[in-house]
Amino acid sequence: MEKQPVSLKKFGTFGGVFTPTLLTILGVIMYLRLGWVVGNAGLLGTWLIIVVSFLITLCTALSMSAITTNIRIGAGGAYAIVSQALGLEVGGSLGIPRYISQGLAVTMYIFGFREGWLGIFPDHNALLVDVIVFGLLFTIAYISANLAIKTQFIIMAIIVLSLISIVVAAYNGIMEIPSLEALKWGSFRGSVENNFSGSNFWVVFAVFFPAATGIMAGANMSGELKDPKSNIPKGTLWAIGVSFIIYMLLAFWIARSATEDELLNNYYVMVDKAYFGPLIIAGILGATFSSALASIVGSSRILFAMGEHKVLPYSNFLKGQSPNGQPRNAMMVTGILILTTLMLRNINAVAPLVTLFFLITYVMINIVVIIEQNLGLISYRPIFKIHRWVPWLGLISAVFAMFIINPTISLLSVMIVLMVYWYLSRQNLETPFEDVRSGLFVSFAEWAAKHTWGMKKMQQRAWKANLMVPVRDLNGLKGNFEFLRNITRPKGSIKLLGIKPFSEAEKLAGQLESVASAFRQKGVFSSYSVICTDQFANGINYGSQALQGAFFKPNIVFLNMQDHDDYETELRPVMKESIRLEIGILLFLSHPTALLGQRNTINVWVSDRKGNWSLGWDIGNLDLSILVAYKLKINWGAKIRLIMVIEDPKEADNAREFLDSLINLARLPQTLTEIHIGAFRDIVEIAPAADLNIFGMDENLPFDFVKEMSAKTQSSCLFVKDSGHESILA
Repeated sequence: MEKQPVSLKKFGTFGGVFTPTLLTILGVIMYLRLGWVVGNAGLLGTWLIIVVSFLITLCTALSMSAITTNIRIGAGGAYAIVSQALGLEVGGSLGIPRYISQGLAVTMYIFGFREGWLGIFPDHNALLVDVIVFGLLFTIAYISANLAIKTQFIIMAIIVLSLISIVVAAYNGIMEIPSLEALKWGSFRGSVENNFSGSNFWVVFAVFFPAATGIMAGANMSGELKDPKSNIPKGTLWAIGVSFIIYMLLAFWIARSATEDELLNNYYVMVDKAYFGPLIIAGILGATFSSALASIVGSSRILFAMGEHKVLPYSNFLKGQSPNGQPRNAMMVTGILILTTLMLRNINAVAPLVTLFFLITYVMINIVVIIEQNLGLISYRPIFKIHRWVPWLGLISAVFAMFIINPTISLLSVMIVLMVYWYLSRQNLETPFEDVRSGLFVSFAEWAAKHTWGMKKMQQRAWKANLMVPVRDLNGLKGNFEFLRNITRPKGSIKLLGIKPFSEAEKLAGQLESVASAFRQKGVFSSYSVICTDQFANGINYGSQALQGAFFKPNIVFLNMQDHDDYETELRPVMKESIRLEIGILLFLSHPTALLGQRNTINVWVSDRKGNWSLGWDIGNLDLSILVAYKLKINWGAKIRLIMVIEDPKEADNAREFLDSLINLARLPQTLTEIHIGAFRDIVEIAPAADLNIFGMDENLPFDFVKEMSAKTQSSCLFVKDSGHESILA
């Protein structure tokens, strides 16, 4: 990847952040709609609207200032902030809609410029004006951000002159309304467009609020600032403070300078009341042009940043730069987007999306700070510190503003963001930086552990197969890879416990890491550890004992019988200790030729319950057997057959009723049942064939019985001992 030259980061607080942010806030609404807002809401109502609007943006600006002083922010502004906190998927789900909305914003600003231009030159061709303005904007932005900033300085001077024209008018006493009469709550009569049929506070608020957005204009230049950690907070907060004072004073001046009818009927009332009206027209043109310029420069930086992180298709093209480090390829794509929307000639239907995507950005930035503050991680130590209530107020107020402005399009905006997130989450994006998601998940796990630790030990409804698999022979583990995966998938886990002498431990650890990674890629969480000992049984028991204090501890030990295992000295001690520790046991003997066959049928052998046919919560050593069989049934697409052998023919009806009740209460539809009368060892030989036979066991299970069952069934066999914490009836 081509590295950006150091000379790129050359903009300071004033040029890189304060100027574009202030010019975006002091936009066309200030010139053409502030009078209408005062006419409807009155001066007191307008001041309240301004305060509420700027309070929302101020909280978000404070949150943004905190987070930018805690990270090494790259290119892309808000996209970079959210990506570094919550990952590329979340950042991209915000960045893509925001990029598109900023492209639409450029088109709207061009249309606003055209309206002002046609007010001066009504005979000019509207489309030609749009295309020329677009060409001029694109040329300035394409040459360099430096030229764009210098152009904005000129526009800043024009806007300052327009404000001076208003100050002179106020100083010369062009005030028609006595101050006491101006200080009143408005009548909310509405507008020309609705024939003055009435309005309300929140409708007027929705019209004004977009004026207060735009605080991200400077942050979008984050990749080209000298010191983003200092420039962004200072520039943004100063721009908000200065623009707030300007809006409050302008509202007071216009409230005392024009009658209510003038304010409601004449959107150009500020032009008429200023000392030199043409300067106001110039200010309108300058405001729309500067806002468009800031948006086209900022949006191309967002697209470039997403290209760098390979969030989008053709990312190698999007991250292309000119020799002087300008994101020219991203600029060309942005130009095509803007030109296409210009040809539509009317984007009123999607215009609210622009403001709402800004608000969604504010929501996400506040959420990032809330998460960081509440995780309590040592990595969160911003230079710019804010109180805990600030991001909460920013979050709640931004969501409130979204649904005040347009509830329907707000829901549509959220759905678009969620759809983009769903798409990106399936792309396996590689995050080039560490985010806080790992800390977030660990904190949730700790919270869950603390809040469930004191609960009763029996968590039968939440049971999952969490296997501990002792390993000293990697070939045996690889041979059972799919079998283990199918017992645990999708919500269970596998803990690989390597048992080796010190001399071989390092090699085994590397091999187990590879297998654990393969399990995770196949959808089952897996981890590994190695215990260095020459005693196989002792190593397993040490692992089981050590894990008893863990919250996420294994609940089943899986023992794979192989020819080199000594049953009496290596496996039986493990089984005995597992029973003492209340850990379930799966003892697996693979048939040397049949293996697991076609994985179509599973036989579960149920013990004779003569004299105890009642089906309570305790059904004996049968819960884990059926739970494992059910997991295999789902993952194999197999069928389960319950087989019971009884000695007394008179008990046949009781046995059948017991199995039917068990199937019903355990919710096991389409489960086959068979009842045989006779000696168990004789019936095993003639029982229907299966790919896996599951038998119950106890700590005194003889080795000869294990071998005998595999030989008689001609299948692989699984011998199961419950831990006492499972229930197929839960």
